[in-house]
Amino acid sequence: MLNEILDFLSIEFTVLLTATLPVIELRGAIPVGISLGLSPIHATFISFIGSMLPVPFILFSIRPIFNYLKKTKLFKKLVYKITDKSFKKSGKIKKYGVWGLLIFVAIPLPGTGVWSGSLAAALLNLRFKWAFPAIFVGNLIAGILIMGISYGVFSVFI
Repeated sequence: MLNEILDFLSIEFTVLLTATLPVIELRGAIPVGISLGLSPIHATFISFIGSMLPVPFILFSIRPIFNYLKKTKLFKKLVYKITDKSFKKSGKIKKYGVWGLLIFVAIPLPGTGVWSGSLAAALLNLRFKWAFPAIFVGNLIAGILIMGISYGVFSVFI
């Protein structure tokens, strides 16, 4: 009995941690959760929570960290490369503001998502009270889309 509970919790923890990773995020964690035996809704819920965990940290801390790293010889080029790449991707966010951020995060494609959206919001100085809800809703939309796609794909194979 205890082993079954621990196995189940370790599956949930695996999905949660997978969702916190950049690039993979919710888009990769939902299929992982479904493939590990979670229901599509449960996998989406756990993935959503995991993908939202880094958002406040990115929004509040990335600019001070980048400003510090820009002063170091070792990381200066890397920080400028990341910020330049983020500014190039954030054209729609600049143009449409919070709505652009919501749509950017909601589109389930590589290079979009909560990490990129949070980074763009922080670099564009969007206030937390506007950026966090936009990222939250955009991520919710992406989660629903990915759950539907994943559930459809897995139901074909089952």
